Formats: sequence, C-alpha cells, structure tokens
Amino acid sequence: MTDHRASHPLRLQDIAAFDHEADVVIVGCGSSGASAAIAAADAGATVLILEAASAGGGTTALAGGLIYMGCGTPIQKACGFSDTPEAMYEYLIRASGTNADPERVRLYVDGSLAHYDWLLAQGMHFKPEYYPTKNTNTPGDECLIYTGNEACTGFAEHATPVPRGHKGQAMGEGGGSMLMEKLIASARAKGVRILCDTRAQTAIVDHTGAVVGLLARSEGRDIRIAARRAVVLCAGGFIMNTDMVSRHAPWLQNHTTLNGNPNDDGSGICIGLGAGGAAMNMNEGFVCLPFYPPANFVEAIMVDSHGQRFINEDVYHGRMGEAILKRYPERHYMIVDAGHMHDFNRPPLGGFRIIATGDTAEELETELGMPADTLAHTIALYNRHAREGRDPLFRKHTDYLRPLEPPYAACEVTPGSGAFFPVFTLGGLRARATGEVLTEDGQAVPGLFTAGRNSCGLPRSGAGYSSGMSIGDATFFGRLAGASAAGSPVRTMPDAR
Repeated sequence: MTDHRASHPLRLQDIAAFDHEADVVIVGCGSSGASAAIAAADAGATVLILEAASAGGGTTALAGGLIYMGCGTPIQKACGFSDTPEAMYEYLIRASGTNADPERVRLYVDGSLAHYDWLLAQGMHFKPEYYPTKNTNTPGDECLIYTGNEACTGFAEHATPVPRGHKGQAMGEGGGSMLMEKLIASARAKGVRILCDTRAQTAIVDHTGAVVGLLARSEGRDIRIAARRAVVLCAGGFIMNTDMVSRHAPWLQNHTTLNGNPNDDGSGICIGLGAGGAAMNMNEGFVCLPFYPPANFVEAIMVDSHGQRFINEDVYHGRMGEAILKRYPERHYMIVDAGHMHDFNRPPLGGFRIIATGDTAEELETELGMPADTLAHTIALYNRHAREGRDPLFRKHTDYLRPLEPPYAACEVTPGSGAFFPVFTLGGLRARATGEVLTEDGQAVPGLFTAGRNSCGLPRSGAGYSSGMSIGDATFFGRLAGASAAGSPVRTMPDAR
C-alpha cells in the first residue's frame, strides 16, 4: 500500500487517467455532505460522495437529531411561541462565542424559515408539539424543546427566550438516524452516487494550485477521482484523532469520553491544510455534564471543594460541563436534598452517584472534607435567598429556585470520578459562509469547499453551545457549499477510464 500524506497533494501532471469523475466530489456522507450533494445536484451538477464507512450517516446518524431553527417556524407558531429574526440573532451571536462570525450568523437566521421548508422538501416531518420539561432531547416524538441557555442569565437579558430545538418525528434519540435516511434518499433520487468504504487520502491540484480531484483508497487499491468543478470536504471533526486533540485542545482529554464516529479523525481538515487552506478555532470544543434529566436535579446546587457555588445551576448541560472541565482538577459536587433522593432509584444520566450524606449541612461538609462553615454557609445563604424567590449571586431562574431541606447528599461530578463528560471539537478549516476554504491570508483555495465540523462553522464555543446548532450548521451551510461548488468553473483534465 502506498503511503499518501494529506499534507502532500498530488500534481495533476502526474495523473495519467482518472477512475471516476463528477462535477462535484464530496468527502463524507453525514448531514453536511448529503446536504451539499442535494444542493449541488439541484444546481445541475453531477455529484459523487466518498464515504469512509460502509454506509452514510456520519455523526448525525448517532445523534438525537435536534436542529436549531427559529424566526417563527410553523412548529413554533402551532405551539404558541412568537419568535423574531432579531431575537434569534441576538441569542446566536452570543451562543457562538467571542469568535462568532456575524455574517454566518446573519445568513443562518435570515435563512431559517427557508431551511425548515427545505427539510420538509427532503421528506422530513415535524410533529407540532412542545416538550416543556428540561431535558437533553424530547423523549417521545415531540418536536419543539429548549436546547440551550435561552432562558438563563447572560442570554435572556439580550433576547426574549424562545424554544428553537426542532426534532423530526421520531421517538427519543432516533431523530438523527431518521434525518440521515431522508437526506440520503433524497440525494440518491437526484442521481447522486455514493462510494462507501472509500477513504479520501489527499487532494490533486493543477499547476495553478486549484483542487481538481482526490486520491482515495477503496477496496484495497488507490483510485483517482476527478472533480470537474470542485471538491467539498465534509469529513467531520477531529475528536477521534488523539494526536490532533493533544496538540490543539489538550483540555478536552481530562477524563472525558470522545463523542463522534470513528471517522471523525481530522482527515478532511488535513486534506484542506495540505491544499493550502488554514485552520481556526482548533482549541475549542464542546463538553457536557448531563446532570439532567430528571429536571429536578436543576434544583440542586453545584459547589467546589471549598463549598462554594460557581454557576447558576439552571444552565444548559454543556455550559455546566465546560465550567467544571475548565477548572480541572478542582473537585466538584452536586448537593441534593431529601426531595431528590427518589430520583436515584435509577442511575442518573450523568453516571454519578451519592458519595456522602448528612443530616445537617455541617455533617455533609465534614464528610466531604471541606473547611468548616464553608458548605454550611453556602447552603444557608442559598436557602435564605431562595425563600425570597431570588438568587443574587448567580441569578438562577425562579422555576428551579427552591430551598434545600435536610437531610443532604453529595454526588461527585469531577471528571474522572465516574461522571459522564462527552466531548467533541469545534475547530476546523477556515472558510466563508458559502463554503470556500480560505488560506491563512484570507484568499479562497480554488476548487475547494467545506462544511460541517470539517470547517469552523456556526458553533464556536462550548460554553454557549445549544443542541441543534451542529446539525443546523451542517445542513444549512452544507447546502451553501454544495451550491457554490456546483457554480465553480469547469476545468479540463485527462479522461476518466
């Protein structure tokens, strides 16, 4: 087997003939790749997808399937919610982080209703039902749910809280697999070809540096694929590449669980870098601590080893996970009271367990080895304010503000204690919102596009992340990348065999 490095593209002049050709060649058949393929085919291009796995689906097929959409979708209106582009933009610009791309956010918001219609055209169905309880997904086939920090301090002051998480009509966590079935079926119906068990190795470039194809490995041999118009990299993130994570985002490796599919190995990013593209946001990632459901656990308080609160506990589980992991190796505990004890009859979603109990706050404090009067003071102060219906320290939402009554118990939620901390990356190729891969100095690499986690897309901050932003980003900007690729100029190359 020949060793082909993604960082060393092949030269077109060294290619005698091609094994396959298409106007647009896409790497990866997840939600971004399938969406790009549909858009390119709709624009009149012939499309070929290279998929490293034995079937399409990518990480989206493993996910719950939430898609972040708003501005007054038919589902929001049917459930009694009023949303505006201004409110959605103000929320997303903060959720995307300090490195947010305002142009990308604006395009996403302004195109949200049309994207909803596009999903319907691909065969998706959404049940007009709102799930009101705090959860990581709708447990049944309900569509609409709050999926982030919309109603929390730091966000609600800037934009009226509105639920924007939309899941297709599938039970529980089956939304992602259903979405991929619809997208792949739509792509195939439009004539898109999919080569499975085919792993892209490196780009093929012409004398100008334009990307004109790919070298791939399929069925034990090297094959050469011509892209008459463009290549679109949709091969996912790099969470499964421990070397890349160690170099770019080592903090994500502190006793966490990698969250992705085996092909989220950074190969698409490396191909793009080898072709002259730049990467950005590579230090950022998403980490969550699923401390709910049940929603009752949001009534608990989170404290550190000094017995001090450090966050408003009504936050999205991603904001909680990031806050704790960023403080590693500091130890952290969830303090519950008698009213929560029945919730431990089944294992909590986060995987934590009770490690200490006390008939009084002082007893629990002693059992945890905390300095005297630290945790006891925290609980007393929290309870006094909770009885008044307020939280002046962290402004926890009143829906979850309730005094904690003895006896008390503590669960350790420190990474490495048995608590579940799934992570994935949020960095990738630098690109325009329309998909063009950019060099370090901001120039487009001719013939090369990207979308999904292969790129640095809409979600750029784990602390502000909302469920549904990744699939929303992948499908929406996958469409833009596919359409842009289909509109690229045709290049002349040797005939395919």
